[in-house]
Amino acid sequence: MGEIKPAMTQQIGDAVTELQRETTGHAPSTVSVVLSGDTLVVTMHDALSPAEKLLAANPVGASQVQEFHRQLFASSSALLRRKLRRITGRDVSETSSGVETSMSAVTHTFVTGTIVQMFLLSDASPADSDHSHEPRFKS
Repeated sequence: MGEIKPAMTQQIGDAVTELQRETTGHAPSTVSVVLSGDTLVVTMHDALSPAEKLLAANPVGASQVQEFHRQLFASSSALLRRKLRRITGRDVSETSSGVETSMSAVTHTFVTGTIVQMFLLSDASPADSDHSHEPRFKS
């Protein structure tokens, strides 16, 4: 595995922001990127448009928003894979995306047997903020 350079996570965040803006017309307010070993987790904050947020307020609408973003991710993942290959020098072996509209964790099990669990934490208290190792980029 190649060396992970700090600028790499910034480039990934920029690429994800650009792709989100191009595909939806709405860019996230910030993007968090965690790259460790062979795992890349990208979190887009405030990625839903105001209309999507309203729609997601009820179960039927939330399901529609999730399905829309699932299809959007499927149709744009090839482009994102190419961008990630250019930035990291590594191929992407599997991808997954989820839009969580309730207060719970997103979990995905890849066909290789790898399980990725993502948790969105509440805002940290000032005392807790010193322990963050996650780069966060403002769009």
